[in-house]
Amino acid sequence: MKMHIFGTCAGTEPMPGRHHTSWAVEASDGGLYIFDAGGGCAHTAHNMGLDLTKMRAIFISHMHCDHLWGLPDLLWTPTKVKWYKKLTDELSVELFVPDIEKWNSMKNTLDTIEKELFDKITVNAHEVSDGVVFDDGYLKVEALHNRHLGSAEPWRSYSYRIVCENKTVIFTGDIKESADIAEFLADGCDMLLCETGHHKPDAMPKYLCENGYKVGYLAYLHHGRDILYDPVGSDKLIRDAWCGNYRLCNDGDTIIL
Repeated sequence: MKMHIFGTCAGTEPMPGRHHTSWAVEASDGGLYIFDAGGGCAHTAHNMGLDLTKMRAIFISHMHCDHLWGLPDLLWTPTKVKWYKKLTDELSVELFVPDIEKWNSMKNTLDTIEKELFDKITVNAHEVSDGVVFDDGYLKVEALHNRHLGSAEPWRSYSYRIVCENKTVIFTGDIKESADIAEFLADGCDMLLCETGHHKPDAMPKYLCENGYKVGYLAYLHHGRDILYDPVGSDKLIRDAWCGNYRLCNDGDTIIL
């Protein structure tokens, strides 16, 4: 299972060398499945050598700017790649968002700015709800609501469990507390992609150890100021709380699980 990290920054002011949160799973044939779309994601993906005309699906955890503002460019860039490469295949992508009305508003705005965009790429939008939201035989995605944006329905913030190549990855998105993803963690996972924009770096490893959850690899993205301003001190906090493998992800990383 191959994963590419496009952005690792939480919703802070712009930070040197980091864009806002976005990452992808790459299929063996080059197909791409994108999770969150922070600003700059298309630029990073393209310059990592990935072919954005092969995007199959985009999954947004919640509709905050640091997870969403790169989406227009993520849809526009493949149309330019198709043009200069003189490709003939139709462009189409499945888009999963927690709030379809906000997507429709964004789409209407894009229609007025880039009038021919949706003639060049077909976007099939779906509103996320709990349970399996996508399964194309290669990659399966299950959603679980969390309390990042409140504790009452309609749920507008989700974590995702991804199954691919017999590997299971949990992506927290933004969460209120570690217990938000307890239902996913109960079955264990090969990798947990964890945010620290709203939590201390050692909060998740302490929670995992206290509850005996089986996580093969702990990876951090959506870095908050603790990690951004004090990576050495943050690394020590994590090492003191976690005896397993872990990494602090950087923009441009590729992880093979």
